[in-house]
Amino acid sequence: MVGARRAPGDTGEVSGIEVRVLRSLAEFADVHGLFDAVWRPAPEAAPVQVELLAALAHAGNYVAGAYRGGRLVGASVAFFGEPPGVSLHSHITAATEPGVGFALKLHQRTWALERGLSRITWTFDPLVRRNAHFNLGKLAARAEEYLPSFYGVVRDEVNGGDETDRLLAVWPLREPSVIDAVNGEPPAAPVPPGAVTALGERDGRPDRGLVGESTLLVAVPADVEALRRTDPEAARAWRRAVREVLGGLVQDGARITGFHRRSCYVVEPKAGGRS
Repeated sequence: MVGARRAPGDTGEVSGIEVRVLRSLAEFADVHGLFDAVWRPAPEAAPVQVELLAALAHAGNYVAGAYRGGRLVGASVAFFGEPPGVSLHSHITAATEPGVGFALKLHQRTWALERGLSRITWTFDPLVRRNAHFNLGKLAARAEEYLPSFYGVVRDEVNGGDETDRLLAVWPLREPSVIDAVNGEPPAAPVPPGAVTALGERDGRPDRGLVGESTLLVAVPADVEALRRTDPEAARAWRRAVREVLGGLVQDGARITGFHRRSCYVVEPKAGGRS
C-alpha cells in the first residue's frame, strides 16, 4: 500500500461491522435481496442479477458484503475501469444502517490499493443531499462530470420514474485529503466572502439566482426522494434546474469544491464562463 497511511477501516472492520469479499451463490442471492429491499424496483429494473454477481466475482472484480452480528447490512459491487491498471468503478452500493457505507468504502479502498489501483469512481444522484455530503465531504471525493439521464428513466422507489442525472465522483486514493478523510478528518467546504447563490429554494421550489465569476452556491431539495412520491412535478422541476445550473457550470469548466452545510454545492466557475 505504497503512499497510503493505514486507516481505521483497512482491516475491513469498523464499529462492529465486518466487510468481506463474497464468493458463493448464497451470498450473491443475499446481496440481490438486499438491493431489492433498498430500491424496490420494477421487475425489469433490478439493479443487478445473481448470475452477474457470480460472473463479476469469478472474473476478479469486487463484490463485497458488510455484516453486523452475522447479518448482511450492506453490499458493494465494482469492476475494473479505464484506464486499465489505474481505476476501479464502483457500480452499486447499498447500506441499511449508519456507518455501513463508510466501512464499505474503506474496505473497497484497501482492496483497490492492494491491486495497484490509484482511484475509484462512481456515480451519484446530485439531488440527494446525504449522498453529496458523504461523497464530497466525508470521503473527500471530487465531482468531475455531470451526466444527464445517465441510466435513462428508472422505475423504483428511489428514482420514482424520473430521469437519472448523475455526478461522476472520482476518489484519488493516495491524495492527502483522502487519507485524512478516511482517518476521520474530512476537509471543510469553506465559502469565501462574496459567494453568490446560483440556485436557491423558495416555497419548496428551485429559485434561480445569478451566475457569474464569483464562487457560486447551488442548492438541492431537503429530501428529493420523498418529493418524488409526494410532489413529482416539484421533483422534476428540481432535476431540470440542477441539470441546467450545476450541469451547465460543470460543462463550462467550473469546479465543484465541496458541499456546504449539507445543503448546497460550492462551485468555482471557470474564468470567462457563462454569465
